[in-house]
Amino acid sequence: MRSVIVAPLVAFVLTLFGTPLAIRYFSRLKADQPIREIGPQTHLAKKGTPTMGGVVFILATVVAYLVGHLTLLTLPGRPHKPTVTAIVLLGLFVCMGAVGFIDDFLKVRKKNSAGLSARGKLLGQAVVGAIFGVIAMYFNPDAISPNGIHNPTVGSSYISFVREIPWLDITRVGAVVLFIFVVLAASNGVNLTDGLDGLATGTSVMVLLAYTVISFWQYRHWCSDTHPLTHFCYNVRDPLDAALIAGAAAGALFGFLWWNASPARIFMGDSGALGLGGLIGGLAISTKTILLLFILGALFVIETVSLIIQVVSFRSTGRRVFRMAPIHHHFELAGWSEVNITVRFWIISGIGITAGLAIFYADFTASAIGSNV
Repeated sequence: MRSVIVAPLVAFVLTLFGTPLAIRYFSRLKADQPIREIGPQTHLAKKGTPTMGGVVFILATVVAYLVGHLTLLTLPGRPHKPTVTAIVLLGLFVCMGAVGFIDDFLKVRKKNSAGLSARGKLLGQAVVGAIFGVIAMYFNPDAISPNGIHNPTVGSSYISFVREIPWLDITRVGAVVLFIFVVLAASNGVNLTDGLDGLATGTSVMVLLAYTVISFWQYRHWCSDTHPLTHFCYNVRDPLDAALIAGAAAGALFGFLWWNASPARIFMGDSGALGLGGLIGGLAISTKTILLLFILGALFVIETVSLIIQVVSFRSTGRRVFRMAPIHHHFELAGWSEVNITVRFWIISGIGITAGLAIFYADFTASAIGSNV
């Protein structure tokens, strides 16, 4: 429990006091976010705001994880080195962030919003997803726990909702493909949401806090820690490390939000958005809650679907459903203030997260009752 408290606090302090240093540094380098002229005209006032702020909270999360992991040394029987789950989750966070950093760097260098081509960006994301998907599915050190219980891989060949669905086995190869899809969907969903000051940051904080709760709950009812496998416990890999990383990332984002809230002093850029999406997708896989992610990340889904609807409608009929997509721009052009949209969209996100956590807990309660029958 101490590590899950220490890591977020360390990450929060690092970003709260470290982000102003990044703002000054990136401003000196003239690493400002190019503003598209075809977007809402109110965004032109943001010209000159530095980008690539994702670098700050990614680094803060890694440092906070290492600090939090040191507290585990006092716990008997706990690993004294980073786990395979940590390698997958932090690897996704850092490497997806690196793909976004390349995109941000090219935008800054070219002084336009082009950056990487859509194909190049997707290819980079897919390669990262494939590498860590293979690790998640095939790399399994310490396959047998000290208690003599089989430790699963980080990923699973079964599609999951709040836990694995026994009759949906897609094989390991299929699971790697699904891993890539989930990571791509989550990273692009966060990236599409990152269009207003604080919108993606605040939403991601809530989703990461939800995964902190889920992971820690799984740790407290962990099959490798308690008793032989039953439906009552969770057969997942390293849930404490997952909770630690999710909590650290949430704390880092919370400190970053101080500077990213309207009017933003710095943007997270693709460095942050793609990294966050990769981490969130990885958490859904490691906690075996893949389909639940669509509820917890309801706002990301809405933003993505709005763009798909707009593109399909325009290409098939020549008409636009929304004034502009993703949907937050539609409400901007309808006259809503940026702060109003952000707060109301946070409320929508909160509803999805509340529903997701309620479903997760209801399943646990039903399983507990069933195990006592």
